Amino acid sequence: MFVHRTAFALARRVPVRALTRRTFSSSIVRKVKSESDLIGPGAAPGTIPTDLEQATGLERLELLGKMEGIDIFDMKPLDASRLGTLDDPIIVKSGGPEQYVGCTGCPADSHNVVWLTVSRERPLERCSECGNCIKMEYIGPKEDDHHHAEVYEPKTMADYVKPQYWYR
Repeated sequence: MFVHRTAFALARRVPVRALTRRTFSSSIVRKVKSESDLIGPGAAPGTIPTDLEQATGLERLELLGKMEGIDIFDMKPLDASRLGTLDDPIIVKSGGPEQYVGCTGCPADSHNVVWLTVSRERPLERCSECGNCIKMEYIGPKEDDHHHAEVYEPKTMADYVKPQYWYR
């Protein structure tokens, strides 16, 4: 029984030792060329997979982007050094049809967070607290072929504002 436990403990340690012997200089920088690049190859039987081998989808895209020095999700904070105006708004890039933006005022943290919703239909929004103007720049695909059913949106006071009073 003692031999069985020792052999089992030794077998558990082998992949860890093999993993620590590898150098980090052997990783290859690759470009995403097709959808199959976003599905990892998996680990060989009996080994522990690395993050790159195990990751799929957006996680794998983020890892491949970091390997190439690209911040895929652009998680930098917005420019809070100035107040956005209608002529020169703060630009927010979005890959989807709608984006939520939190305004904390100018200078930063001058009021509580006010959440604004910018969309492809209404790309320009203004904070009700400080007047900061935010504009969404759509960087996603030209056409979306998902064909979802039309979502009913309840009317708000903004729906009763005459079009000539909308933001330009």
